[in-house]
Amino acid sequence: MREFDLKLFGERLKYLRTERGIGQNLLAEHLQLSNASVSYWETGKQIPSAEVIFKLANYFDVSADYLLGITND
Repeated sequence: MREFDLKLFGERLKYLRTERGIGQNLLAEHLQLSNASVSYWETGKQIPSAEVIFKLANYFDVSADYLLGITND
C-alpha cells in the first residue's frame, strides 16, 4: 500500500495555483480558510481534510487522485 506523499501534494497544489496565477490569499479566500492553511499544505506542514481536497480538485478541475499523487493526470 502506498503512503500519502505530503511533499508531492504540496508541490502539485503550488504548481496548479501558480500556473493559474492565483495567490495563496485568493485560494484561501475561495476555500474560506486562512492564508496560513494554504502555505502549510504547500510546505508539507499540514494535511488538508478530505473535504478540502475535494474542493481543491473541483477548483482546479483535476482529480483528487492527482492531488494525492495516486495518478499523474
